[in-house]
Amino acid sequence: MIRWLLIGVLALGIVGTGVWGYQEHKEKNAILVQAENSYQRAFHDLTYQMELLHDKMGTVLAMNTQKQLSPQLADIWRLTSEAHNDVGQLPLVLLPFNKTEEFLANIGEFSYRTAIRDLSKKPLSDDEVSMLNKLYKQSGEIKNELRKVQHTVLNENLKWMDVELALATEDKSDNKIIDGFKTVEKNVEGYSEGDLGPMFTGATNDNHEFRFVKGEDLSEEEAKEKTKNIFSIPEGANITMTKSGKGAEIPTYSISYRGDRKNGYMDMTIKGGNPIDIMVDRKVKEQELSLYKGLNKAEEFLKRHEYKGMEAFQSSQYDNIGVYSFLYVQDEVRVYPDSMQVKVALDNGDVLGLSARDFLRNHEQRSFPKPALSEEKAKENVNPNVKIQEHHLALIENDLNEEVLCYEFVGTMGESTYRIFINAKDGTEEKVEKLKQSEMKFGQTA
Repeated sequence: MIRWLLIGVLALGIVGTGVWGYQEHKEKNAILVQAENSYQRAFHDLTYQMELLHDKMGTVLAMNTQKQLSPQLADIWRLTSEAHNDVGQLPLVLLPFNKTEEFLANIGEFSYRTAIRDLSKKPLSDDEVSMLNKLYKQSGEIKNELRKVQHTVLNENLKWMDVELALATEDKSDNKIIDGFKTVEKNVEGYSEGDLGPMFTGATNDNHEFRFVKGEDLSEEEAKEKTKNIFSIPEGANITMTKSGKGAEIPTYSISYRGDRKNGYMDMTIKGGNPIDIMVDRKVKEQELSLYKGLNKAEEFLKRHEYKGMEAFQSSQYDNIGVYSFLYVQDEVRVYPDSMQVKVALDNGDVLGLSARDFLRNHEQRSFPKPALSEEKAKENVNPNVKIQEHHLALIENDLNEEVLCYEFVGTMGESTYRIFINAKDGTEEKVEKLKQSEMKFGQTA
């Protein structure tokens, strides 16, 4: 009897120990997953902040009026602070990375010190502009190296917990993340400490009413039929639809479908049946169409769905996908608030995405004032270092969310291209935008 009692107690102890061990293992795994997610977020945020920082510094270099410099420099200071914070959240304590941190700190100190002074009385000196050029070039190199590391992390599904383990055990051999950060650090060392001596033109973020949404309300059946036409969905495909609830900025149908080789999602206005956002997910094969032919497909799609008067003003290629930005043009004026984007697969010309929210919210027929300045007079307010390639009349929204008529100048400075808007009434430099280049394909070799 006693023996069986002891066996029972031991059995209960073993079971209890097993349960406790399993619970400990489960909690440990949860902590590891949480830590890995935190590291991944910090790293991808760092890469994103460095890209924004590089673009913002290029924008400052292209500016010609002191009034706009202070807020831009303050934004650079904010971005360097956020990037520095992201570095501090990565497991790099045992890896020499102090030069990169010093670089970020120095940019932040310079931008803050410059932003708070009265630039109308004490503008940037030639030495400061030269220094900004050096910082701009260096931030571009750091951005590109981080993007290479990011590509490797995503492509090979690398884990930051492995970095932490490698650093803790001093086994740093054959760790691609560590190697990538060493390359970043090495590049920064080439710059001496003595060197140190942000589609914004689109619509406001205000949630005003959708001005262009007109027509009769569509029933669910009518919306489904329109969806089949937009997505070219075969008969019998599984389509699901939900109606927006109370409080939505505009009543919509949210429609999705699932097929054998692709899935699609769309928000459509109930009134008029206007597509707001379209997203199609499928594997894009080898490129068969040029970026220009992809543009033709995007233009055909807009005409087919009665988006008239649209003109392409920017295109980019990401892998085998073309992304095209369009503006509404009225009386030869490019209306930036009335913009939309179309994404096209360059293997067969399928439309994979549409974003028409800004257009639907802002579009209306406008009456434009006559420019008070001539184009030549407005051009005098553009930075003389910018080589102007083209010009247009354009309507944009300024920092006060007011629509203003401008002369738009597109030009180059160095290897970068800028879009500069000069107020057609008083010559104020309203906006400067550094145009994006096509994404680098890090996975390909020459």
